[in-house]
Amino acid sequence: MPEFRQDPITQNWVIISTERAKRPSDFVSSKDREQKEKATIKDTCPFCPGNEEQTPPEVFALRSPNTRADTPGWQVRVVPNKFAALLPKEKGREQKVGLYRSLPGKGVHEVIIEIPEHEASFPNYPPRQAVRVLQAWRQRYLQHSQQGDLKYIQIFKNQGQIAGASLEHPHSQLLATPLVPPTVAQEIRRAQEYLKEKESCLFCDLLEREMQKGVRVVAFNKKFLAFCPYASRFPFETWIFPWQHQSHFGEIEDEQLEDLAAIIQDVLGRLQMALQDPPFNLVLRSAPVNEETEETRGYHWHFELLPRLTTVAGFEYGTGIYINPTPPELAAQFLTQANKEDENDGET
Repeated sequence: MPEFRQDPITQNWVIISTERAKRPSDFVSSKDREQKEKATIKDTCPFCPGNEEQTPPEVFALRSPNTRADTPGWQVRVVPNKFAALLPKEKGREQKVGLYRSLPGKGVHEVIIEIPEHEASFPNYPPRQAVRVLQAWRQRYLQHSQQGDLKYIQIFKNQGQIAGASLEHPHSQLLATPLVPPTVAQEIRRAQEYLKEKESCLFCDLLEREMQKGVRVVAFNKKFLAFCPYASRFPFETWIFPWQHQSHFGEIEDEQLEDLAAIIQDVLGRLQMALQDPPFNLVLRSAPVNEETEETRGYHWHFELLPRLTTVAGFEYGTGIYINPTPPELAAQFLTQANKEDENDGET
């Protein structure tokens, strides 16, 4: 039977529609479609080594010794987005006219070019390279958190055209805004309500219970837990939380980076193997910056992996209630059984 489920963090509802249930194998993408998405020619790719002049000047890079900025020799390279959604030098003031309110489009929009190899895939990066990417994420997060006029820093990775990736070369993005997203503010309020009611952390309790039940756990290590959430909005939606309570991603310690890189590679590798590398969005959820309060300290940063396997349509847009045809318990079981060792040898 279909079932409504409520997310304990957001309080939003989803429908787990077992009547139109889809088996995990129903989502396997065709190789034909996959090949059509790989249309970028390496010689003209602005993110490939040797084409550095096609991007704005780099603002950060991890490089081989004795190599100059904006030349080959980088391992990870960060540049301003050429088609930025927000601009750092935008000027103006907040305006209110009757019902309407506006702010200047000031902020930061950067691209993190994750690896020199054009056809690389995050789950198949050398482990050290995956750690370098996370080091770059942390460095840029900390850099922009020092700007007093910024309130929220969003790091995200889009893979596949359906998920919004306009270029094939592996990359992620950072957008820093002067506003706190309403969804994050809602989660912070809910966590504070839970703390007053239960005298414990909502997020930490959630991790403990998911680990105890085990039916939605995908992977775990000493520092992190990955699981399909109880009220998953999408098939194979997976959350990755640090065991240690930290409100900001910028608080992640050096010894955590390796375990975080490992579990992201593990989960993406399972998804790649089980569903033949589907499009996805990987998004960071973190507390606001420059707003250190008891409420924000109660937040617990994490990553959300959102495979793009179904279409959001009229009901979802009209109600805000997502219909998920694959129970998270079934999705987690399928992912835990996925065998990364059988991955295509052609991946780099």
